[in-house]
Amino acid sequence: MERWDGRVALVTGASVGIGAAVARALVQKGMKVVGCARSVDKVEKLAAECQSAGYRGTLFPYKCDLSNEEEILSMFSAIRILHTGVDVCINNAGLAHCEPLLCGRTDAWRNMIDVNVLALSICTREAFKSMQERHIDDGHIININSMGGHRMFPSADEHFYCATKYAVTALTEGLRQELQEAKTHIRATCISPGIVETEFAFRHHNTDPERAAAAYESIKCLKAKDIASTVMYVLSAPPHVQIGDIQMWPLEQVL
Repeated sequence: MERWDGRVALVTGASVGIGAAVARALVQKGMKVVGCARSVDKVEKLAAECQSAGYRGTLFPYKCDLSNEEEILSMFSAIRILHTGVDVCINNAGLAHCEPLLCGRTDAWRNMIDVNVLALSICTREAFKSMQERHIDDGHIININSMGGHRMFPSADEHFYCATKYAVTALTEGLRQELQEAKTHIRATCISPGIVETEFAFRHHNTDPERAAAAYESIKCLKAKDIASTVMYVLSAPPHVQIGDIQMWPLEQVL
């Protein structure tokens, strides 16, 4: 990780869960991390914790609604002005709504597409532009996907969500192909976890907290820090090594 010391990483959805764990780990390794979220107060609290702990890097909180392209573009403009640009982009933000294919609400489907697919694609495009402008040839784009991007969960509540994650799988492979065609050494990686014990289930099943809790009580789940460790592994690989896809899940999870 030494070559990333002092360089700039963007982590989306950095307020809680996987995003917060990844942001903390990158700051520990000496990176300048822009952590964006709608709940920027939580990122500010995390930034203060990192400073108090004496970590070598710095966390810069940024308020951004990723369903709004103008806010994303404004964020990249601010990063350019304040930090010159992005060297590492961690597309972590994602959400799910319990909206089946046969009776789901269109606005909820659209929200999943806006955040899980379009925001990821916009951030990727803008991060690549930032790298190109500064002749950065060793940057890295990491998409935090899901095992739901590789197999359909047997629950109607998850089907549209899984479709957005299948899109992330396809987008990451397409990105790798385009980066090669562009004759660049910028790398692209997809990390797909199974069940991770975070706030995700409680947001997903926000009207049924018992169901959300049950999702984490039946087995020993992955922890957010497990995904953060995987991000560190990917970033610390030698520059000539392309780690394309990592699928990981709790040992006890039945897929």
